[in-house]
Amino acid sequence: MPVSTPAVSAERQSRQRASFLTRASGSIVYVMERALPDPYVFALLLTFATAILAFTLTPSRSAGAIGIAWYNGVFNILTFGFQMVLILVTGYALASSPSIHRALERLASIPKTPRNAVSLTIVIGMIASWLNWGFGLVIAGLLAREIAKRVRMDFGWLVAAAYTGFVISTEGLSGSIVLSQATPGSALNLVEKVAGYSLPLRATVFTAFNLVPVITLLVLLPIIFRYTEPTPADSIYVDPERLKHEDQQKIIAEKAGTLGAWLDRAWIFTILLVALGICALAAHWKSGFTVDLNTVILIFLVLGMIFHLRPIAYVAAVKNAARVTGPLILQYPLYGGIMGIMTATGLAGIISKGFLAISTARSLPFWTYISSLIITLFVPSGGGHWAVQGPFVLPAAKELHASMAGTTMGVAMGESVANMLQPFFALPILAIAGIGMRRMMGYMVITFLVALIAFGLSLLFLLPS
Repeated sequence: MPVSTPAVSAERQSRQRASFLTRASGSIVYVMERALPDPYVFALLLTFATAILAFTLTPSRSAGAIGIAWYNGVFNILTFGFQMVLILVTGYALASSPSIHRALERLASIPKTPRNAVSLTIVIGMIASWLNWGFGLVIAGLLAREIAKRVRMDFGWLVAAAYTGFVISTEGLSGSIVLSQATPGSALNLVEKVAGYSLPLRATVFTAFNLVPVITLLVLLPIIFRYTEPTPADSIYVDPERLKHEDQQKIIAEKAGTLGAWLDRAWIFTILLVALGICALAAHWKSGFTVDLNTVILIFLVLGMIFHLRPIAYVAAVKNAARVTGPLILQYPLYGGIMGIMTATGLAGIISKGFLAISTARSLPFWTYISSLIITLFVPSGGGHWAVQGPFVLPAAKELHASMAGTTMGVAMGESVANMLQPFFALPILAIAGIGMRRMMGYMVITFLVALIAFGLSLLFLLPS
């Protein structure tokens, strides 16, 4: 009779755990693929739900008032929507430059198995997103494409791993909420307006109650995802040749020796524009180093032009990148309309006040976090979300003598966790990967649940009294 050694028992238990997680994730994916609509339809449903809630719960019981709020929101988000398109296009163009592309290829060649591939993708995506959320989205999506060319694995599972890294984006160095509270005089520095002081990053980002869950997720999620690998029968594979063909740059051939051909390849124009961009960044940072959407776009633009060098090569890269922006152009205005309704009618305030009514000084950051999860589904933009929820939770924090930093981070944490189920920020990575939302979002439920617990426990037990 064979003897069961500790090593054998541990291996058997590992297989059992893996089997359970695979079945659980497979069930979620099955439901999501059949119940979740296209992201555009999802945005439409949210629009109608928001309008109905506003008509039912707020004083704005006029269809005209709600319509005007929606109209204003649609056109107020156009700047942000175009910024997102530029982040995607410039980031994609940068990553497709020969030197950066080779670096991604070397990175993608490290994992030899599907499980190692998802773990590496999550780690890279989380680190990049913590440094800068726009950079994280682009790099993780492109890394997933490169890995899919080398490792045969379920593509939805891999893309979900890429987007999982975004779960710590608002807790990092580029989060719009924490950056605005650290910037004296900022229009969105609501802490300064309510309490009379700003919150430096050491009071928000570099604290135990923020870093502990971030590090915990950085360790746990790459491990947990390994055991959600779908079975071969349930896997959907991508054609590596299709990805390679799509990534090939198509440079328009010009007649050699013509003035036009010479101008198209004149690197001096690139150098001059890069110099102008560097001067602009230096002037912008002269009064203090801050990173926002515009600086990220300019950095990607400058680096992309440097690495491509010749103008015609950069134009070809941008053309190749622009083909994935269609869904963004269509859906961001809809989310702008949703945010317009939530803000103008006071619906977000009603949701927040409902949670504030049951809060104490100790529990306010946690209940702010829970309410942020709900509001993010309707107002997924960080700055817009903060402008809606901040004016309600910060005066309550002051009155209850609750932690201003904890309450602020409660909003930020709720946003990043809810984004795992909200396709607003998933659109760029879906566009880069060339995959639909349904299959990816099944795995995102797991990321959502793990992050929900990690940040919730931190706000309950790690905030200083």
